[in-house]
Amino acid sequence: MSALRLSRTFASTALATTAALGFAVFSSLAVADKAEAAEQVIVGLVTKTEVNPYFVKLRQAAEAEAKKKGLKLIARFGKFDGDNEGQVAAIEDLISAGAKGILVTPNNSTGMLGIIKKARDSGILVIALDTATDPADAVDATYATDNFEAGVKQGTYAKKALGDKKPVLAMLDGTPGGTVDTFRHNGYLQGFGIKEGDPVIAGSAITNGAQDKGQTGMENLLSKNGDINVVYTINEPAAAGGYAALKSFGKAKAVMLTSIDGSCQGVKDVKSGKVAATVMQFPYKMAVAGVDAVAEYAKTGKKPSGFINTGSELISDKPMPGLDSKDTAWGLKNCWGGE
Repeated sequence: MSALRLSRTFASTALATTAALGFAVFSSLAVADKAEAAEQVIVGLVTKTEVNPYFVKLRQAAEAEAKKKGLKLIARFGKFDGDNEGQVAAIEDLISAGAKGILVTPNNSTGMLGIIKKARDSGILVIALDTATDPADAVDATYATDNFEAGVKQGTYAKKALGDKKPVLAMLDGTPGGTVDTFRHNGYLQGFGIKEGDPVIAGSAITNGAQDKGQTGMENLLSKNGDINVVYTINEPAAAGGYAALKSFGKAKAVMLTSIDGSCQGVKDVKSGKVAATVMQFPYKMAVAGVDAVAEYAKTGKKPSGFINTGSELISDKPMPGLDSKDTAWGLKNCWGGE
């Protein structure tokens, strides 16, 4: 073999070897990237709706904390408040995606027991945020407001603020079947000092926690009884709708309206006098605690358990004797417990 031919053969072999090595390195890096992606812990978040400001804050807080912890957050939600089937389908998807933990605000406290059991049987940590399941131990743990206590605070304030006036009460309720709705409603009645069916209750309306339904419900109630002078609301969107109806009937100043949520807008409504008082929740704390629990579970296998109360604060610029409360200045600095 000539020297020139030998040289060409050597060069071709070297090029082929280099190419093979390059491909091998590229393949190894690709496999490593895939492995790294596969190892990234997935945490799922399933909220009642996408657009309710409360659940937007919950999602934002979970996203920020997941990023901080190096987790991958997959957020899903129902199409409307009460969309139990949509939430069940969302959890099915998260099980298939390989989620290590799922945080859920169940639309129906008993309607998701089967899918939650399936997730837990698959080794997934399931935590309820904001809304407890029924029974409570259907999930590993619950991070939420004590909604009965929050309802008591709202009802106690309303009763004291009404003073000697004979109450004619309207109730703008949420969605039947949820523990949040039941606990807040019953807590309010206890705080107000009455029981279900008491004649002071002029009527109630289902709002699904939505502003438009809150307005329609309040309009219907006012049409039936123009003497209403105090209104319970399940949340601040329903309260905003209720206020719009009161204003359209010329009764905004004559009727006292209270609520629960504690959004920055809700606190502003208290400051402006549209709402007499609201009870602030802390969804930021719920979401952060839930994500942290999934991170800990992925790392050590340790699970949280039981009900963890994330607290509530009564917000009003017209404090009542014997009731702990914060003013709107404090409320605007702390609305929903985080940025």
